[in-house]
Amino acid sequence: MSEPTAVTGRIFDIQRFSIHDGPGIRTTVFMKGCTLKCVWCHNPEGISPKNHLSFLPRNCIGCGYCFRVCPNEGHRMDEALGHVLQRGGCTVCGACTEECWAKALEVVGREVTAREALDEVLKDRPFYETSNGGMTLSGGEPLAQLEFTEALLKAGKDKGLHNVIETCGHVDFSRIERVLPYVDLFLYDVKDTDDERHRTYTGAPLTRILENLRALHDRDAALLVRCPIVPGLNDRPDHFEALAALAKSLPNLQGVEILPYHKLGTSKRERMGIESEMELTVDSPAQETVAEWVHTLRGKGVQVVNEV
Repeated sequence: MSEPTAVTGRIFDIQRFSIHDGPGIRTTVFMKGCTLKCVWCHNPEGISPKNHLSFLPRNCIGCGYCFRVCPNEGHRMDEALGHVLQRGGCTVCGACTEECWAKALEVVGREVTAREALDEVLKDRPFYETSNGGMTLSGGEPLAQLEFTEALLKAGKDKGLHNVIETCGHVDFSRIERVLPYVDLFLYDVKDTDDERHRTYTGAPLTRILENLRALHDRDAALLVRCPIVPGLNDRPDHFEALAALAKSLPNLQGVEILPYHKLGTSKRERMGIESEMELTVDSPAQETVAEWVHTLRGKGVQVVNEV
């Protein structure tokens, strides 16, 4: 029988010195594959379980090496446009990236074992110990890769790590129960409190997400609700009212965190050729606007953890 840490998973990044994914200094492992398709997603490379080919035209020096090695004629040179990536026949084999020393081309996504991921996380263990930090699993949706996520969390707990998992909650509760013994804090996303809008913005109904949130709360899990707020989409008075009612119905909740929209996901989609169900034309909110959102919730009796 193979060791649990030999279980493999597909990730797209391991980010060291994270300070926004749980308490203290942390290392965040970003998983591929998600059960939602949020139109504002800032990590769109995490939605699909498959790898992506990232192309950054400004880095291209026109050497032509990628043209010669691509088995599917996925690259061409246009007099007006320069280097054009033809994604239709691309299989993300990575041959072009191995020849691209200018780093214009990159495969986003790789397979690792739980042991390999943990070894990377443990490099910064002294910083976790001095800051009350640890390991965070994010994505994508970590629970979409249950075997890998469970193995990594268990291995981290065996090493004495503080484990955090960020989840959208749109999974069967049995998956949450599997990892519950190894999780110290759930960062639980609530995208919208109106079911119809939730379906429009994320591609999935809201019911299961709220049911799982309450089930976790009833099991005394440590919970912080995180709410992405996008101007013009869910910065509505009825959403803030419903968020306040939800938070106050969960007395053991550690608080609510507002995640203001930013446009990082837009440039990522462009680089990786990822299409969106809805094109967003909104700008990131001003700090004053974020402060208004925070004060609105606090005025309704909600403990908001944002520092404003």
